[in-house]
Amino acid sequence: MQWAAVSGAFLASAVEFVEAFTIVLVVGVTINWRSSLLGAFAAAATLALIIATFGVALINFVPLGILRLVIGVLLILFGLKWLKKAILRYSGLKALHDEEAIFEETMAEVRARGEAVSPRVHPFGLALSYKAVLLEGLEVAFIVITFGSSAVTPTCTQACGINLAALGATLAGILVILLGALVRAPLTRIPENTLKFVVGIMLTTFGTFWTGEGLGVEWLFSDAFLIILAALYLLTTLALIAWLKQSKQQRAASTSTVPPVLERK
Repeated sequence: MQWAAVSGAFLASAVEFVEAFTIVLVVGVTINWRSSLLGAFAAAATLALIIATFGVALINFVPLGILRLVIGVLLILFGLKWLKKAILRYSGLKALHDEEAIFEETMAEVRARGEAVSPRVHPFGLALSYKAVLLEGLEVAFIVITFGSSAVTPTCTQACGINLAALGATLAGILVILLGALVRAPLTRIPENTLKFVVGIMLTTFGTFWTGEGLGVEWLFSDAFLIILAALYLLTTLALIAWLKQSKQQRAASTSTVPPVLERK
């Protein structure tokens, strides 16, 4: 289960870090990089404290069976939320997530406030960067704690699992920061919508698996059953997307063929 902790935390955290980076970039460009980076680092320190505190509490006070059941249910809810967005976006019922559009919109809001570039630490810029990183990072903290706490094997304790999940999240953060530093622009080429779709499948799959384990279910083929669960969720999601696309096209066709109502004289 160690690979699940690292890869799951890496992919899910990458999505959140891309969204947080967009706001940090806006603050750096429109106000100054000192305020932007200071807010981001302060939020990162807060998140590290949250992970350390709650991770230790889970390890010391919550039995593994109960932990897997609770975490499994939370992961299912979390994963289904991301899958719902992915289904609506890929079926055309909701606009695709566009980091460049978010960047331009946030920059316009900051400029509308009359914020000017300044070499000093700007309270508004620091607060905006801190809030963005903290809000997105709270989801990262949740993912690290849940994946790490459940990735327990005879050779890896809960502390080991949390450390591995934190490593995956850290690598994702470093990768996003490096890419952002190189391009100094919204990371629009990262397929965020696809990443969210994949991570939604992963979270729902692991959530189902761990919920079953918490209820005492002995899965066929042991951990290998994760592949079967992922395939089932993937096929179901693709079928829903195809059905919604077809329904949308049928509604559009029927609307275009309805004759206009004659105006009464």
